[in-house]
Amino acid sequence: MIRNASAVWNGSLKEGNGTITTPSGVLAAQPYSFKLRFVDEDGRAGTNPEELIAAAHASCFSMAFSGQLTKAGYTADEIRTNATLTMEQTEAGFTITKIHLDMTAKVPGIAADEFQTLAGNAKAGCPVSRVLNAEITMTAVLG
Repeated sequence: MIRNASAVWNGSLKEGNGTITTPSGVLAAQPYSFKLRFVDEDGRAGTNPEELIAAAHASCFSMAFSGQLTKAGYTADEIRTNATLTMEQTEAGFTITKIHLDMTAKVPGIAADEFQTLAGNAKAGCPVSRVLNAEITMTAVLG
């Protein structure tokens, strides 16, 4: 499976702006900028990479947990996950230092200890959890 998205940026870091687009149309020229990333805390006028990572993590974890439940013979009535991402200035520069997953689920018939075990398995096995510690490679072409 291969997925893609594209970003366009115009201008300098602090005064410039850009758009993010995905083939699905979920993000269609969605605006992003320095202000939207670091200044505009309400997050209503556009998006930023950290918000998108948090959304990806919450949704991926929810699906991974559903998969763990299915393998164990359970079906959730509902899984709600909120991902809170913390980015801090470190010696290396701005760094995503933490993501906290806050999940609540309705799972008929499951014992509390098994629920916790399966949730832990989902947290460790979720592809987005794993990519946050992945080796990153790049091809850069000057056009």
